[in-house]
Amino acid sequence: MSTRDRSNWRQALWQIPAIILMAGLVGISVNSFRPDSIPVVGDWSVKTRMAAATQDTIVIPLSEAAKLFSAQLAVFIDARDKQDYESCHIRGALSLPWYDVSKRFPEIAGDIPSDKAIITYCDGEGCHLSHDLAVFLRDKGFKNVWELVNGLTVWEDANLPVEEGNAGSS
Repeated sequence: MSTRDRSNWRQALWQIPAIILMAGLVGISVNSFRPDSIPVVGDWSVKTRMAAATQDTIVIPLSEAAKLFSAQLAVFIDARDKQDYESCHIRGALSLPWYDVSKRFPEIAGDIPSDKAIITYCDGEGCHLSHDLAVFLRDKGFKNVWELVNGLTVWEDANLPVEEGNAGSS
């Protein structure tokens, strides 16, 4: 290896970290001046991620959802597709698949009592169908709408009542 080649390698070894450092500083600077900047440190919990546009949380804890279920003060709505609903769902839950919401909402709207809380759910912490459905229902004028994050899994883990088939479906 020639002296010139070694010199080029040495130059590259200090330039690469310098370029990365400068790019990071430029990125942080630009982010800090933007009105819609991304927080460098933030609360990325499920509760915060699932906040409605009003910044109010729509997440309901399992304990509260179970109390409402026992007192029959809530309507549970499954946001998963029909096959998943028929396979297993919270006892008495209505089926309103998010992907068919525009078609099925008019059919099911009359089955939702205005005096009861509405609790939407799907399955898996990464599932956002219930969140989207809860926001949709709030936009349609329902006031007391909540989301049970990771709904079916936490419900079953707590040994709360589930059923199969389409008993609660409209």
